[in-house]
Amino acid sequence: MFWLKKSLDLPTKADALPGRSTPVPTAETHFVNGHALKGPYPAGFETAVFALGCFWGAERKFWQTPGVWATAVGYVAGITENPTYEEVCSGRTGHTEAVLVVYDPKAVTYDELVRLFFESHDPTQGMRQGNDVGTQYRSGIYVSDATQRVAAEAAKAAYEPALKAKGFGPITTEIAELGPFYFAEGYHQQYLAKNPAGYCGLGGTGVSCPIGTGVAAQ
Repeated sequence: MFWLKKSLDLPTKADALPGRSTPVPTAETHFVNGHALKGPYPAGFETAVFALGCFWGAERKFWQTPGVWATAVGYVAGITENPTYEEVCSGRTGHTEAVLVVYDPKAVTYDELVRLFFESHDPTQGMRQGNDVGTQYRSGIYVSDATQRVAAEAAKAAYEPALKAKGFGPITTEIAELGPFYFAEGYHQQYLAKNPAGYCGLGGTGVSCPIGTGVAAQ
C-alpha cells in the first residue's frame, strides 16, 4: 500500500494531500461511559489534547483516570482538512494521532494530566514511538491557552533532567497551539474497550515526572 514507505519529514502545503470539506464519520458517544464525544460537555469542565504514539493505548490511559469525563481520538497539528486514518498513516497530511481529554478540573488538574502524558510514553524518540515509526506517532501537547502552555513548558523543563540522568536524550515533544481536532473514524474510538486484546504499543520510560508531585520546575 502507498503509505507503507513514508518520510519522517513533515509535508509542506504543496506536498500535503487535499483532504475534504466534510468530516469523516465517527461515533456519537463514548463506548465506555456513554458521554457525548463532541459535546456539549458539562459546565466548568475543560479540555486537553495530547499525542503520545498510537492513540488506541493512549486514549485508554486517560479514560481510566479519575476526573476524566470523556475521551476521543483524532488527528491534530497537520495540514490536510478532515483526513482519514489511511491518509494520516501515509505521512502526507502532517497530522499526529492525538487524544482529546474532557475533564473536571476540580477532580484532576491539567498538571496531573501532563504528568500522565509524559510518564506514559517515551518523549525522546522523535518521529516514532517504539516500533511504530512515522510522523503520526510524534509526541505533542497542544495547548488552548497561555495557562496550559506554561504548565506544559514547565513539565517539559522539569522532566528533561530526570530523563537525562537515566540516560535518555532530549525531549522531542512539540508544544504548540491547538488547531483543528479532527475526530477519527468511529472504529478507532475507545478501540481497546471494544477490543481488549487489541494492539497497544504504549510504553513509558519508567522515569517519574516531578510535575504534579509538589516539585517545581527549575
